[in-house]
Amino acid sequence: MALQMDAAALNVFLAREFPQLGGAFTVLEAGEAGLIARLSVTEAHLRPGGTVSGPSMFALADVAVYCALLSRIGPVALAVTTNASIDFMRKPLAGRDLHAECRLLKLGRLLAVAEALIFSDGQPDPVARCSMTYAIPPARG
Repeated sequence: MALQMDAAALNVFLAREFPQLGGAFTVLEAGEAGLIARLSVTEAHLRPGGTVSGPSMFALADVAVYCALLSRIGPVALAVTTNASIDFMRKPLAGRDLHAECRLLKLGRLLAVAEALIFSDGQPDPVARCSMTYAIPPARG
């Protein structure tokens, strides 16, 4: 399926539909091969021990997969996560932004499956891996 929304359109969509995110998440690239999204890490994303919290990393993966799906199907706000699994592999560095490299593994009519690798700026190896399944609402008409 061809690209329906580019990075700029996805960022406008996120700002409009999810103002509560406060601009913490940014889509850097969206293309046929996948999507890259960034979490601008602040004090609110940290946990004791000088690391980024698991819920913050999960949120980045979820936003990245959601945007990767929307990049293909267009602005369908009601697409929702139906399954998720995350592996925390390394401690991300506090004070460093995170980015997720996401790719759709399967895009069906009602379900999409994707994977996101999360990296901490300055670390070559991923800090987490997440696989997600999204439900796509049926087309109205």
